Amino acid sequence: MYSISGIVKRAALVSALIVTALVDVIGQQPNPPGQVHRREDAVNQAYLFAHMTHQDYGRLYYSVSTDGLHWHALNGGKRVSEEYQGHPDICKGHDGRYYLAGNTSDGSPDIVIWVSTDLKKWDKHHTYTPDLRSTPDYARALQRIGAPKLYFDASASQYILTWHTPHKEGTKEDPERYWASQRTLYVLSKDLRSFSDHPTKLFDWDMGTIDVFLRKVGSQYYAVIKDESYPTLYWPTGKTIRISRAPSLTGPYSEPSAPISPNFREAPMLIPSPDDQAWYLYYEQYPGVSYGLSIADNLNGPWYQASGYTFHSDWDKYSLPANVRHGCMITISQDEYGELVKHFGIVKE
Repeated sequence: MYSISGIVKRAALVSALIVTALVDVIGQQPNPPGQVHRREDAVNQAYLFAHMTHQDYGRLYYSVSTDGLHWHALNGGKRVSEEYQGHPDICKGHDGRYYLAGNTSDGSPDIVIWVSTDLKKWDKHHTYTPDLRSTPDYARALQRIGAPKLYFDASASQYILTWHTPHKEGTKEDPERYWASQRTLYVLSKDLRSFSDHPTKLFDWDMGTIDVFLRKVGSQYYAVIKDESYPTLYWPTGKTIRISRAPSLTGPYSEPSAPISPNFREAPMLIPSPDDQAWYLYYEQYPGVSYGLSIADNLNGPWYQASGYTFHSDWDKYSLPANVRHGCMITISQDEYGELVKHFGIVKE
């Protein structure tokens, strides 16, 4: 026989277990859209993440994925190139080869462009030294080049090379003004050997921007940016990822959208889902703390943030190798994925 108090205690325990179970079932975030049941049904078969690491900043590492959500390091987590330096950004070019932009440091005057036929071996293609002070309305530009990025606009058969450059030094009293003075510049090219006469500011509006990359979807061009203003009550969008759009590659670009990410995020990367019906937008919480993932069915949004870095595997909807930092993500074929895994070896955790 149970006492009344014992029955009450057991009933309370059962109720608590039921509530916990319901929370686990009801509170769990649904799986991200865009996945396929069979890999052979995927429009986008595999993905490459070219990146640096927290311990080896500015050097080239690879991770790969077959679903755009779960990533595994290649080459035993070691460098895949001993020569490359920079903030890796890869595009597939006019000749079917891959091109990679980099620079030895933000203080270097040069942008180095690399080329590869198979993503396994990179050779130097060209070194471009922009005359930053020749940019119209930007005569006070400092000789600094941050995160050069490449995009090949197939509809116009031309490349655009972008990067960010400041026009103010930081001070002890106001170190942030250096970052707020960053502006995104660009040049155009047909072959990544000869370039337009002078760098040009990409945006008409006056706002600090870094880590900008461009994509064309349908008839619209999109610029994914980091708003480099410092966040305050009066500028709550600072240090977030935002999107602008334009009817042509070089603009004019619209005022940036509302933030897609929380504050203090940077280095955005964009890939289409395996079924090509959703977009996965990754961004880093710096300095090297974690990655966030926002998802939408079109680049105009709305966007929602997927669950990650909770340290509960049943809650996390995506995962990346430890210590990964800035880079780029691109789609690759199943054959390219297989060749990279065969060549470098894959780290399965």
